[in-house]
Amino acid sequence: MSNNIQSTTTLHNGVKMPWLGLGVFKVEDGAEVVNSVKAALEAGYRSIDTAAIYGNEEGVGQAIAESAVPREELFITTKVWNSNQGYEATLAAFDKSMEKLGLDYLDLYLIHWPLPSQGKFVETWKALEQLYKDGRVRAIGVSNFKVHHLEEVIANSEVVPMVNQVEYHPRFNQRELHDFCKKHSIQLEAWSPLMQGGLLDEPALVEIAKKYDKSPAQIIIRWDIQTGVVTIPKSTKPHRIAENADVFDFELSQEDMDKINTLNKDQRMFADPDEFDKV
Repeated sequence: MSNNIQSTTTLHNGVKMPWLGLGVFKVEDGAEVVNSVKAALEAGYRSIDTAAIYGNEEGVGQAIAESAVPREELFITTKVWNSNQGYEATLAAFDKSMEKLGLDYLDLYLIHWPLPSQGKFVETWKALEQLYKDGRVRAIGVSNFKVHHLEEVIANSEVVPMVNQVEYHPRFNQRELHDFCKKHSIQLEAWSPLMQGGLLDEPALVEIAKKYDKSPAQIIIRWDIQTGVVTIPKSTKPHRIAENADVFDFELSQEDMDKINTLNKDQRMFADPDEFDKV
């Protein structure tokens, strides 16, 4: 299925997306994010995930510009923030993100949260559809959308989302959502796959890690990929960035996959998308 760091899944519109990427949530703009992205690219990563609200699009863009990796080999994602939902506001926010990133086109643009209290995500989605039709972005999707949010988008759209990026880790494996996404050919993508380090001392994962001579983090990342979930672990340390990518030289047995699946407790670390309304 995936045998190297640049292995890809194919989205329903034919665009290829790497199984593994670097997330830069809470990575400071300037030297920290520039160095993190450069370390990832040097380690072989080709997918970088940022967002307008992270405040580091300029640093991501600088790292890309200073890298020797050809633009066409990269897969760059950013997201429209809640305060910019709505058709015209989203188009303007996209232009601003592109200016900060210094890019001519984007690989994936996501609605960051459904923000149901505002009731604008369908209108926002229509702006993404327009950007897609205009060829300014190669793929469009959503983030933190539950099944009923996706159903509303699909019922009122011409383009089915290609990606849904959500909180996903062994304690919260979102089985129902994953099944729905598979049914509609929407690629599930995991943010906070390591539960912000909260799973690294989990005895079952420590035991499995010893068996494969890997770290618990590597076991989780491999579990993501074998489950068919794109994953974007965050780190600012070059050795950790490289370690997170060293997951393509082994395969978890079905028995070990099943053991990891039993860790699910439907336990969110972060806000429920039906309740999150921060703008």
